[in-house]
Amino acid sequence: MHPYSESWTSRIGRDVPESDRPARPHDEAAEPAAIPVAPTDEEIVRRVLEGDTASFELIMRRYNQRLFRVVRSIIGGESETEDVMQETYLRAYEHLGRFEGRSQFSTWLTRIAVHEATARLRKRRLRRIASDRSGAAPPAVDRDAVEEASQRELGRVLAAALDALPAELRVVFTLRVVERLSTEQTAECLNLTPANVKVRLHRARSALQHWIDRKIGEEARRLYAFAGEDCDRVVRRVLERIGPRPPEAGTVEFLR
Repeated sequence: MHPYSESWTSRIGRDVPESDRPARPHDEAAEPAAIPVAPTDEEIVRRVLEGDTASFELIMRRYNQRLFRVVRSIIGGESETEDVMQETYLRAYEHLGRFEGRSQFSTWLTRIAVHEATARLRKRRLRRIASDRSGAAPPAVDRDAVEEASQRELGRVLAAALDALPAELRVVFTLRVVERLSTEQTAECLNLTPANVKVRLHRARSALQHWIDRKIGEEARRLYAFAGEDCDRVVRRVLERIGPRPPEAGTVEFLR
């Protein structure tokens, strides 16, 4: 006899104790699982400042792609980009308590990256000037063989075209077109006025070939790709350098 047949249910009230009755079908239906919500940057910052230093990895994995693109667009090559990224994360971690929430955390982090990359570029130029004055032969350019072999691909052509731009135009183009930041966000990251951002973006686009501008689309989103093993490597090295030390103390009241 089926447990939910008419004759069975008519007997339940007489013969079967309440605790032994079979569950109704609707009782067995599980509640839908809640969709996990990713923590905001501010929540992660609060965790780190309160002692959960391992949560800083979430920040790095969230912004590795952006920082790689921004730093590479400034220094114009990949050989030093990861070093500058690591220094950016270390500076951000050490001074995390100074983040006051007046701007988005992503903007604050990007400005640190711009500062570190610009400082590295300045040091490189000073070394080149010193080398020229001493008459020493310039160091050999270490070209990535894989990149050279891929120049015919559209993505590499785009990268080469952007690398040919002056750094002040290249970084604006990267933030506005590749990273899709607004004019105001770009201006804040680079300490420029919105008007200057618009002018530099116009000059960057004019310097590029018209057909590149038409095809930029989704190819631009894959430009300067940085993921997988590259991402893991930067995260691992930064965490090794951070070790157990906490970030600089600071107030987190604005995050509560």
